[in-house]
Amino acid sequence: MLTRKQHELLMFIHERIQETGVSPSFDEMKEALDLASKSGIHRLITALEERGFIRRLAHRARALEVMKLPEQATAGAPRGRAGFKPDVIEGGGFRAPAPEPANDVRELPLLGKIAAGTPIAAIQHERDRLPVPESMLGRGDHYVLEIEGDSMIEAGILNGDLVVIRKGDTAHNGEIVVALVEGEEATLKRLRRKGASIALEPANRNYETRIFGPDQVEVQGKLVGLIRRYH
Repeated sequence: MLTRKQHELLMFIHERIQETGVSPSFDEMKEALDLASKSGIHRLITALEERGFIRRLAHRARALEVMKLPEQATAGAPRGRAGFKPDVIEGGGFRAPAPEPANDVRELPLLGKIAAGTPIAAIQHERDRLPVPESMLGRGDHYVLEIEGDSMIEAGILNGDLVVIRKGDTAHNGEIVVALVEGEEATLKRLRRKGASIALEPANRNYETRIFGPDQVEVQGKLVGLIRRYH
C-alpha cells in the first residue's frame, strides 16, 4: 500500500518519462507535489525503491526507471505542472503526512574515484550529485568520492564506499584526508606529522606508509562521513 504522496510521485515520474524519455529533476518533483524541501522527495523515492516500484540507475544523474505501477493507477493520470493533482489511492483512515522538515539533506557533487596514485585530474569533474544528510556535514563545502581499492579497509573504508569530504587545507594529526602529492596525484590516507616530514598512512598492513617533505603534500580536505551501498 502506497501513501498518497508516494502514489502521486510515482505517477508523476511515470508520466514524465512517458512524455519526455527523461525522469524529472528533484526540483520538478518538489514543485509538482508542493513540498517544502527536496529531502521529502528523497524519502519518497527511497520508499518507492524499497517497495519495488522504481529503480535508480547507477552512475547516472536523474536516472529513474519505473518497474511497476499500483493497480489503482489509471492511464489518464495528470501530468506534472502548476496545479498538478494526480489520482490518489482511495482508502479509509488515511492521514496526511506531517510537514516535511526543510534543509535536512544537501545535494553534493560526486567527483569520481580515488585510490593510491589517482591523477588529480580524475577527481576534478562532477559526474553526479548525491543527497547527503545535513547531520553528517556541518559547515563548509563538501564533495563525495568513490573509494577504489583496499588501502583503508582497517579503518572501515571499503572498495566501492562513498566518502564525504569537507574541503580544506588543514588537518589535525591522525585525521584521514584527501592529500595531493607533488601536485599530481590524490590519495585518501591518514596524515601524520613526524618532525619536518609528513607521513601518509594506509589502513591496511599490506601497504607501506609513504613519507614526504612538507612541501610535497597538500591537504585537499578531510573525511567527515561514509556512505555504503548494498547491492
